Formats: sequence, structure tokens, C-alpha cells
Amino acid sequence: MALRINAFVIMPTHLHLIAFDAEFNTTRLDATLTSFRKYTGRRLADYCDRCMPTLFRDILVSNSHEDRTRHFWQESRHPEAIFSQPFWQTKVGYLHDNPRRKGLVLDPVHWRFSSAAFWLGNPAGYSDVVLTPVAW
Repeated sequence: MALRINAFVIMPTHLHLIAFDAEFNTTRLDATLTSFRKYTGRRLADYCDRCMPTLFRDILVSNSHEDRTRHFWQESRHPEAIFSQPFWQTKVGYLHDNPRRKGLVLDPVHWRFSSAAFWLGNPAGYSDVVLTPVAW
């Protein structure tokens, strides 16, 4: 697998992710992220059908297109190339602070669905996701 995850936070309504291709192949990264969105969108929509109130299914169906019966992810993505350590630190800080800014936790390291505990904890915390550091 060529996808590498550097940092992430899963929020109740969206996901922030710093990811890169193992060989920095941007074409392959784009294809990988498209596959990720298709796979997780199907799985999460199936979960909504099975376990969530009917309203969730109705919203996914109302967002559908000609090529599918349900639509989970928003169309937009906001990729930004990270070329420097200061820019990376800004993005990682914003990403990890998201749950605190939204009032979900007092400290970003306490948000379970994030890489904050791994990167910011002292000592480093646990992450369910294999994280890959970037050597500057």
C-alpha cells in the first residue's frame, strides 16, 4: 500500500487528514484517495442504513447522483501541498486543535479519533492508525 498517514482527526461531521504517497507520486495519491472515499462512503452509507434513523438514509439518497443511489462524502476536497516544516506545523496544529475549538474536549490529546495523543502526548500516546513521520 502506498498511502501514508501523517496526522488525522475524525470529527462528527468531517475528516481532516495529512496524507502522502510513499513515493510522493501525486497521481497515485489522488487515485488512492478517490478509492478511499468510494470504499468508506459505501461502508458508512451501509452502516447508516443498518444502524441509524431513517433520516440518515434519506439524506444520503437525496444527495445521490446518476451514477449511484446514495452519496456520503461531499464533492469538495481541499488539498494543499505541504512543502515546509513551518507550514506542516501550522496545519497539524489546526487539525489537532479542531475538537477543542468545537468544544468536544478541553485538550486535543483527549480526542480519541485523532493523532493528537500520538504526536502531542508526553509520552507519546496510542493511535489506531499507523502514522508515518515526515523527515524535514
